Amino acid sequence: ILTILGNSAVLATTVKRSSLLKSPELLTVNLAVADIGMALSMYPLAIASAWNHAWLGGDASCVYYALMGFLFGICSMMTLCAMAVIRFLVTNSSKSNSNKITKNTVCILIAFIWLYSLLWAILPLVGWGYYGPEPFGISCTIAWSKFHNSSSGFSFILSMFLLCTVLPALTILACYLGIAWKVHKAYQEIQNIDRIPNAAKLEKKLTLMAVLISVGFLSSWTPYAAASFWSIFNSSDSLQPVVTLLPCLFAKSSTAYNPFIYYIFSKTFRCEVKKLQCCCAWRVHYFSSDNSVENPVSTMWGG
Repeated sequence: ILTILGNSAVLATTVKRSSLLKSPELLTVNLAVADIGMALSMYPLAIASAWNHAWLGGDASCVYYALMGFLFGICSMMTLCAMAVIRFLVTNSSKSNSNKITKNTVCILIAFIWLYSLLWAILPLVGWGYYGPEPFGISCTIAWSKFHNSSSGFSFILSMFLLCTVLPALTILACYLGIAWKVHKAYQEIQNIDRIPNAAKLEKKLTLMAVLISVGFLSSWTPYAAASFWSIFNSSDSLQPVVTLLPCLFAKSSTAYNPFIYYIFSKTFRCEVKKLQCCCAWRVHYFSSDNSVENPVSTMWGG
């Protein structure tokens, strides 16, 4: 519910001020699309399976669920990586060079991210890697435990780990460390904090927001990655079901954090959300009172 409501607010705000969007903000929109896509395509099936105390739908729904999770998960990771790189380029470039990052460039980058994610999600369907149920039985993902005696499966895991996890994570870390060093040097040159330009303060706030988004995603998925890699080299029975369940739930919670971060750091987003709240409250009040047949007074005023 938090994921759908929060990211729907992000998308509604984006549509409302689409003409004012800057090109890097399109990556924020893409991240919201990936988060809400994961919530809509996966969570209802997982919730229904939890109530059923067993997976629903058989192998076909299991493959579908795992494929959606892998697709949206890689898309989110690569979007965060692209956000970090663009933030680094903008911070370390002159204003004229930073304007070269156009909306068309970002749209091409987003298309590449989706194609890259789709490629990795399809590979297990064509025989390189496997999809299967989680050890606790009410969720599906990459079948980590099947890779004990499979060289093909192990090569898939190793390649996926390097190209979809380690390399993007190191890129994110390197970019934000570079930005932090650049900002630190810039602030050292300005002795009086009151003389710091508003543009520099805004740049610092945007960078901090991007860092928190990345930290939230990586910290949410790290316990799940650790439990999954344990299952590669050890029997899945060696872990209690709750030990594999909690990291999975924690990882899925990553889709709900970003709108709260936007709300804290973005004054524009706060104002737009308040306008949406007022608009929704007015409509609820209108439809519950003016259009109510049970209330003769409201019916008269409605007429």
